[in-house]
Amino acid sequence: MVGIALSVIIGGLLGYFYKTPLILDQVDNLIKFGLCLLLFFVGIDIGKNEGVFDNLKSMDKKVVLLPFVTILGSLLGGAVASFLTPLTLGQSVAISSGMGWYSFSAIELSKISAELGGTAFLSNVSRELLSILIIPFIAKKVGSYSSVATAGATAMDSVLPVINKSNPANISIISFYSGFIITLVVPVLVPAMIAIFNLG
Repeated sequence: MVGIALSVIIGGLLGYFYKTPLILDQVDNLIKFGLCLLLFFVGIDIGKNEGVFDNLKSMDKKVVLLPFVTILGSLLGGAVASFLTPLTLGQSVAISSGMGWYSFSAIELSKISAELGGTAFLSNVSRELLSILIIPFIAKKVGSYSSVATAGATAMDSVLPVINKSNPANISIISFYSGFIITLVVPVLVPAMIAIFNLG
């Protein structure tokens, strides 16, 4: 966990102080490559556990509901946040409907206002970074499924290595499934929240 936090901090400092055009032009490709490499090794870790698929078959069928419970919990969290921040109920719920997918939610909500788009970006980036930091604790003290739910849409990509390291191998497959379903739902959910709360 310390290594992950230091990586983010050092990367942030390098990005701030050393704006090399070569790196800035290729940063998206480097991120994609690094993410693919991480997922490749997570796949190896899952595959080396011979009983992982047998364990999945014996698991509670309620696992199918995990992404939908995560979505509901995130929206309720957004509703509660509206009482603690200057945001309206609609704005807060629309931001929380990004589920950690900061690029999509920020772009969609910036069409309404730059401030709302910026808030969506910071909120969803914070969810991802906070997930990376607290998932080991949640997995140990609360439970594996809760650690997956914490990550939201990022459970299938950037946060998957942390989930894999903090839980039994079969949870990684559940995490990928949950993140995948949420990622499919977010592009529908964010515009839906904008329309329902008449934010446009």
